[in-house]
Parts: sequence; C-alpha cells; structure tokens
Amino acid sequence: MADEKGGNGADAPFWEKPLSELTRTQWEKLCDGCGRCCLVKLEDEDNGRVYHTSVSCRMLDRETGLCGDYKNRRDHVPDCVRLTLKKLQEIDWLPPTCAYVLRNEGRPLPPWHPLISGDPETVYRAGVSVRGKVEVSEAEIEEEETPDYIRVWPKRWPKKARY
Repeated sequence: MADEKGGNGADAPFWEKPLSELTRTQWEKLCDGCGRCCLVKLEDEDNGRVYHTSVSCRMLDRETGLCGDYKNRRDHVPDCVRLTLKKLQEIDWLPPTCAYVLRNEGRPLPPWHPLISGDPETVYRAGVSVRGKVEVSEAEIEEEETPDYIRVWPKRWPKKARY
C-alpha cells in the first residue's frame, strides 16, 4: 500500500522512518491501541516518581482497551495528552512497549504490533493491552482511593510480549 510504504512502494514502511518524518495519519497509526497511557498515573510530589495504577480514564472502554470516543476525547477529558514528538521527549511515563518510545529510541516495532502482525488482537494476546486488567474507572472511585490501585504491570514488558 502506498500509505504504509510511504511512497512508491520501494521505500521502507512508514513505521521504520524517523518519527519526525511521519505524517499526522502515519503518527496516529503507529499507536498499538494498548490503552496503557489511558491509565491514571500518580506523581509523588516529594521526589517526582510516577506510579502507575489499574484505574482507567473514564473514556476507556474496558472491554476493548480503547478510547470510547478518541476523536472527541478532549471534549470529555480536557487534560488528555495529545502526544507529539516534542511531548514524547518530555514524558517519562509512557510504557516501555509504546511504539512511540521504541521508534524514538531507534528500535523496531515488536512482532505483536498490529502494523507488523496485521491483527490488532495480537496486542491483547501478547498481554500488552489493558483489556481485562483495568480494575476500576476513575469515575467509579473517589480520587483519594487511587493509591490503593497502584500496580507495577503497566510499566513492564509482559513476558509473552518480549522479542
């Protein structure tokens, strides 16, 4: 496909190009849809350490692990982060499995990434997706309860996902 190959078909797939060369459409397609960035994170005010939780954004569909209204998400969640190349350099809480992190480091996409496998379900089968792992939505608990849901898995590579 011309869109995936980035031109005449002889070029490398767009996901192998530097992030700075991607079109907006290509940038969006790079996301694997894992939903890990849609989990609530807590930052320790004393030391800046970020803690990941199993609490999802209220827009996350727990059945699919995807945003329930991605296109209009900022209408519902004004502080939802729109990831850009500049923000990628500043954010330290993205999961290590994140395609943006991997490509920013010059690493290839893993075999379970939908652009490689051709199947969005491979993210779930590899254990990368939040589907089935979210315990509660932020809309279901009081904010002071969030620390009770601190978990280590969102910041780790699942064993099945390693390449």
